[in-house]
Amino acid sequence: PHNVLRAGGSKCLASYVYILLISLIFPHVFADNAVGDSPHRRFEYKYSFKGPHLTQSDGRIPFWIHTGNAIPSSDQIRITPSLRSQKGSVWTKSPVSFEHWEAEVAFRVSGRGRMGADGLAIWFTAGQGLEGPVYGAADQWNGVGIFFDSFDNDGKKNNPAVLVVGNNGKLFYDHQNDGTTQSLGTCLRDFRNKPYPVRAKITYYRKSLSVFINNGFTPDRDDYEFCTRVENMIIPDTGYFGISAATGGLADDHDVLSFLVFRLAEPGQNLPPPEKEIPKEEKDKYQEEFENFQQELDKRKEEFQKEHPDVQGQPIEDLFESVNDREIRQVFEGQNRIHLEIKQLNRQLAMILDEQRRYVSVITEEISKRSSQAQSGQAPTHEMETIINTQQEVLRNLNEQLAMGQQQGNAGGLGSYETVQHFNDIKEHLHVVKRSIEHIIQKNNPAEKVKCPELPPLTACLSTTHFVVFIVVQSLLFFGYIMYKSQQEAAAKKFF
Repeated sequence: PHNVLRAGGSKCLASYVYILLISLIFPHVFADNAVGDSPHRRFEYKYSFKGPHLTQSDGRIPFWIHTGNAIPSSDQIRITPSLRSQKGSVWTKSPVSFEHWEAEVAFRVSGRGRMGADGLAIWFTAGQGLEGPVYGAADQWNGVGIFFDSFDNDGKKNNPAVLVVGNNGKLFYDHQNDGTTQSLGTCLRDFRNKPYPVRAKITYYRKSLSVFINNGFTPDRDDYEFCTRVENMIIPDTGYFGISAATGGLADDHDVLSFLVFRLAEPGQNLPPPEKEIPKEEKDKYQEEFENFQQELDKRKEEFQKEHPDVQGQPIEDLFESVNDREIRQVFEGQNRIHLEIKQLNRQLAMILDEQRRYVSVITEEISKRSSQAQSGQAPTHEMETIINTQQEVLRNLNEQLAMGQQQGNAGGLGSYETVQHFNDIKEHLHVVKRSIEHIIQKNNPAEKVKCPELPPLTACLSTTHFVVFIVVQSLLFFGYIMYKSQQEAAAKKFF
């Protein structure tokens, strides 16, 4: 017997080695087979929604209906707000009769507490479960539901969790055990309060239901992880897609950002064209609307040609601005703005130049007076000469800057670095002049220094005793609030 087992084991090993060698020699054959097994996808807009412009002007969702406390907006649908005992749902208006399909759902479940309730559900059922006790939808459904359960009813610390529960229309959902006795597949995933939207991909292909979850930790939309798979899953041939949510003693915001449905086809099988799936009544309606629109457009064209006879025969390209013309226009507008800024700069420099000239004339008169008088305590002659030289240098720099600004304005450009450098030099010379004049004033009139008024003594607004009492009272109130909040969270229960 041992020899027989050895021979059998050697044959199996040889077969494995043979298969491995073939896969290494002909890898393209296996790659082609792997690619060929993947189904073809086609997006179905009538069973999908996503933002922006998710709703119409009247607040309705195209091809969908919403019930309960659901609040549609332009970029998302809030299935339930974070209030207690809320229920809401959205369902497709038309039934789905795809043999194979795939749904991609992006949603957020967010709340302020450590625990949330109750959860969110994604449905494919034979009828629209508009309202009921199972996450805001009807019980005893005929189809399948993928539940994102937030609250731990059975106390086994196995929530938040994702469950796949099937029903034939006769079973009641087991709330007390969180549906674990009826689930066909489950996985533990924390989907609350994530930085990015949580995404779920549900694929029903060849009677196999697979669930993949993107936990919302990264912005990568394709970063899915395997959750669970149910083989030999039998669901109704025709059904409705839906999303529902509910809150209990605790509450979360349940927001759905997008629901995208794809029709799957096996390799080699051609999907029917979309126009063949449109009912004849709907097709006739669209055709009539198109003909009415075409007649209205022709009528407006005739009215426009009557009102503007000079435009007839003119090429359409001449009525609109080309890309090159727009770029040239933007360049000219930019140069015009630069020219206006240079003119404004020249006006400001001229004002500074006039003011400096007045300063030079006043100081020159002061020097002439001081030279005629030989009194003690007056400023020495070399200090006045220093001030005059500094002012003359300032005037020279201003004249140079003004001339350079005019030349650059005529040329249409602006030397930013040289302009800043000149302004810094002028600023430095002005500070030198200011310090010199202040020094002369202090030297001539030492007794006439301006003294600032003394500030009155500050009185204490709060004594030390009052401050300590305030801190103690505030600490007691804070700890009392913390204890009360903890008791409230511990006493919170979930009601259905």
